[in-house]
Amino acid sequence: MREHLDTIPIWDAYKADAECPLCRLEHINEASYVENFLGASVMEPSTRVEVNKKGFCQNHFRQMFDAGNRLGLALIADTYMRDTIALLADDAKKRASQPGKSRIAKIAGRHEHDDPVLHVTDTCILCERLKNTMERYAYTIIYMWRHESEFRRAFESSKGFCIPHYARLLALTPDHLNGRDECEFIASLTALQMKNLARVEEELTWFTQKFDYRNKDKPWGNSQDAVERAILKLRGQMRIEKGNNDK
Repeated sequence: MREHLDTIPIWDAYKADAECPLCRLEHINEASYVENFLGASVMEPSTRVEVNKKGFCQNHFRQMFDAGNRLGLALIADTYMRDTIALLADDAKKRASQPGKSRIAKIAGRHEHDDPVLHVTDTCILCERLKNTMERYAYTIIYMWRHESEFRRAFESSKGFCIPHYARLLALTPDHLNGRDECEFIASLTALQMKNLARVEEELTWFTQKFDYRNKDKPWGNSQDAVERAILKLRGQMRIEKGNNDK
């Protein structure tokens, strides 16, 4: 079953003692997708067709550029740009031949949904694939909590999640659990989250207090990277520095 194939990386993320195991998985999978798109998939016709249709967001274009494979990125960007130019040229002709149509569509509330130019700017094949992968991992965490007592213990002794992934787990729970299981999971998840948010907030407070000269010689404890971890808890994985994403 697909669930069992996904349990191994989830166990790995929990064993890493991450502030958010789903952020760790997201970082690993995002890097893998970037590498894949710049590698063999560059020459796969089906992938190129999908890339030419959806493209990449600014963030993922930047990540692929930073990966250093400029030829691979150029091959992707070249065909994507050709298809985009063709789409925009066709759109420009339609707008010139049908003046006022876009105004009518906007009044009808269809403008932003149907406008092909706006569509170019709000699609990203990598974001789409990553979102689908993370939905599967979130579901698998719920599945493992329900079916594996050992994982349930690991879950309850973990550091919780970032707030975005916490919210996603809460939203998915009614779709996969019901009755007593649903109540128990939500109770466990919310207690775990609040406990660990309080822990990070306390460490963040001590980080600020260490700059008081009276605390100069007192130990940092776990507070030296509290800023990074607080931001991760609040908004998910961050890219301040390579290697810090999974702390």
